[in-house]
Amino acid sequence: MYDKKKLDDLKQSLSEWEGTSLKKALTQLPERADEFITTSSEPINRLYTPLDIAGMDYAASLGLPGEYPYTRGVHPTLHRSKLWTMRMFAGFGTAEETNQRFKYLLDQGQTGLSIAFDLATLMGYDTDQPEALGEFGKCGVAISSLKDMEILLDGIPLDKVSSSMTINSPAAIIWAMYIVAAEKQGVRADQLRGTIQNDILKEFIAQKEFIFPPHPSMRLVVDTMEYGSAHVPQWNTISISGYHIREAGSTAAQELAFTLADGMEYVRWGIARGMDVDEFAPRLSFFFNAHNDFFEEIAKYRAARRIWAREMRETFKAKNPRSWLMRFHTQTAGASLTAQQPENNIVRVTIQALAAVLGGTQSLHTNSMDEALALPSEHAVTVALRTQQIIAEESGVTNTVDPLGGSFFVEAGTDRMEKDAYAYFRRIEDLGGVIPALEKGFMQSEISDAAYRYQREIDEERRKIVGVNAYVDDKPLNIPILKMDPNGYSRQVSRLNEVRKTRDSGRVGQTLDALRIACEGTKNTMPYILDCVRAYCTLGEMIGVMTKVFGKYEEPTMI
Repeated sequence: MYDKKKLDDLKQSLSEWEGTSLKKALTQLPERADEFITTSSEPINRLYTPLDIAGMDYAASLGLPGEYPYTRGVHPTLHRSKLWTMRMFAGFGTAEETNQRFKYLLDQGQTGLSIAFDLATLMGYDTDQPEALGEFGKCGVAISSLKDMEILLDGIPLDKVSSSMTINSPAAIIWAMYIVAAEKQGVRADQLRGTIQNDILKEFIAQKEFIFPPHPSMRLVVDTMEYGSAHVPQWNTISISGYHIREAGSTAAQELAFTLADGMEYVRWGIARGMDVDEFAPRLSFFFNAHNDFFEEIAKYRAARRIWAREMRETFKAKNPRSWLMRFHTQTAGASLTAQQPENNIVRVTIQALAAVLGGTQSLHTNSMDEALALPSEHAVTVALRTQQIIAEESGVTNTVDPLGGSFFVEAGTDRMEKDAYAYFRRIEDLGGVIPALEKGFMQSEISDAAYRYQREIDEERRKIVGVNAYVDDKPLNIPILKMDPNGYSRQVSRLNEVRKTRDSGRVGQTLDALRIACEGTKNTMPYILDCVRAYCTLGEMIGVMTKVFGKYEEPTMI
């Protein structure tokens, strides 16, 4: 803690240093200043002092872990008392294949499920629809009906294991399938723990897996928030995701700003529905990227917690301290992985994972070394899981909470992140808010410019990527590549046809018609979606009904 006299003395000593021969000598050294930048191309000072921190009384302003504004973490003991959830993202081919991978990972020490869906499922198509041709099982598991979900979760104790599902436009339907599959196991909805990503705003901004226009899409998100708070109280109904914003090429500050702006927009919509903010805010969670720049990433997480706590308490007047807490999952940066010298990705992932842990993450996925080439092999995913376990058990970083708190460099970076985020908030507000801004292409343009700048830095070799433009070799690849069951597609289609043949077609028609009427009105759609799922309506059938009511979104051309 710096009192006024100490601060004045420090200023004087720095002022005197400015005129010394040492200072002059240092300024003449070839520092290659253009190379000292973060992953987001922000310049880095040679030295950081308390003068670089916005609040001079920084020791007092930092506070303690578990105390508002949570810069130092949302829990007072953090990983000393409970390690983060090791949640390896997994999914490929059929439900049977992915179920086997889940069980393998749980046997290897994974502590939570994270389900990846194939592109057809993400876009709301059944496996056998013409639009889904060629996409079966390639980037995740295919789920076309409740039957697939039952097989996917067979033998998984859903009352004991939390599950995260990376699904957005069809999130309400896939969540309903999970809830009903749990019912069939004898597990009540109020016993379920987990997360659906359900972050449709990020889809319009970055990942582009949207189906319906923004407003009906937001209505479905709020339906899940409202239903979850009443019936599935341990479930996080949105995982507000910066991960895909960063993967699209954003800077760290853009990831932070656009993610938090989206989060605040969901809060506004929940309040507009008539919900009390403290009714749903404690079950909002976040999902961030962990990129290569170790200290920049840590600063990003710290700034995120501080901004969210302030906005929830002061702007949205949340009274429950749990509403102020930013709880987040982290995934290491897929975009940073290289097909060249893929073993180097183990090192990249380790550094990124360590940043996430030191940044206070509640949950972590570590990418596998082969993901620039294919879906992870069993060997590669085991190494990725072991990376987390070594950090947890051998590195010592979990022995104390927020060990980097008070670092002049980290605190200055945190302040810069916060300042840059608020500058973006003001620009978004000037454009009319989040939805008008994304419809104008503002966030998309900012991300595109950042991605182009980053690639130029690589192409011009101002930014070194080991194995790509530095320390290159031509040795052949020698790592195993995952092979999927070649008969998986035909088995999936056969199962889907069997479901259609054996279900009660009259009940299917009735539940789909009730869903249509609910979509045309203002009722919460979740009870009607659950009825459709119980009748074994397929994903494509339910999305088809919704599309007739809501329409399909066509992104405007932006030049």
